[in-house]
Amino acid sequence: MNQSAPVNVAVGRASPGALLELLKPITWFPPMWAFLCGWVSAGPGTGISGWSLLAGIALTGPLVCGASQVVNDWYDRDVDALNEPHRPIPSGRVPGNVALWFAMVWTLLAQSWALMLGPWVAAATFIGLLLAWAYSAPPLRLKLNGWWGNSAVALSYEGLAWITGAAIVLGGDLPPAPILIIALLYSVGAHGIMTLNDFKSVEGDLQMGIRSLPAQLGRERAAKVACVFMLLPQLVVVALLLQWQLAPYAAAVTAVVVAQCLAMKRLLSDPKQLAPWYNATGVSLYVLGMMSAAVGLGGWFA
Repeated sequence: MNQSAPVNVAVGRASPGALLELLKPITWFPPMWAFLCGWVSAGPGTGISGWSLLAGIALTGPLVCGASQVVNDWYDRDVDALNEPHRPIPSGRVPGNVALWFAMVWTLLAQSWALMLGPWVAAATFIGLLLAWAYSAPPLRLKLNGWWGNSAVALSYEGLAWITGAAIVLGGDLPPAPILIIALLYSVGAHGIMTLNDFKSVEGDLQMGIRSLPAQLGRERAAKVACVFMLLPQLVVVALLLQWQLAPYAAAVTAVVVAQCLAMKRLLSDPKQLAPWYNATGVSLYVLGMMSAAVGLGGWFA
């Protein structure tokens, strides 16, 4: 199907409510949580204000994540016209090329906002926005293959958001290696979360030629791959925390890993039915482990 063909050619204005719907506020939590982990992991910092905290949360959530959602909806408009015609673009509530212009303006706004927060914040934001467009837009359209698409989203939502939080605390400077390593490890783990999120659209992906991992591998194998992606990086986090003499925090991450293993055992018994359940339980444990590691690092750098 030609993804670049417009679904509707009506002209006019979109209501603020329809534009907000395109930004999908419900999707902002993961990058904002990762940003907070990065903020905590960098220690107390110097001269940090409440404004910079709010500015960073606004950057990672409403601005960068919001821009990625608008871009994705624009390039998915033909698919949505078939599967979800009530959404803002195919329904005509955001007519013509308004969504495309909105995506471009919101992207520029996000990058401009990042420039005020320091050079490494701006660099992380630039990479995140580049991945957002590459994920959805031709010619790359990384979302067509689960290996690449999940990697792009995981790096943007977890690693780059984490680095952004730490960089702001450090006055816009590049965070030290331990923070970068932990952020990268949790990004790898988030690849598994993205795979489980794709379970809800396997049939549609098969029809549209989108090679998500559940569509490529089948649900059972994809669930196993997701579990491996989530577990191995966390085990490395535990080992590193022990090496850095942060044993209480290593124990906390170990506890949530054990709980995840128990949840994964149930997930693998029926991945098709239990993937939504695991997203509500195992993923919650995963993000608790993220914050535990962040608190440990923050105490180390204090």
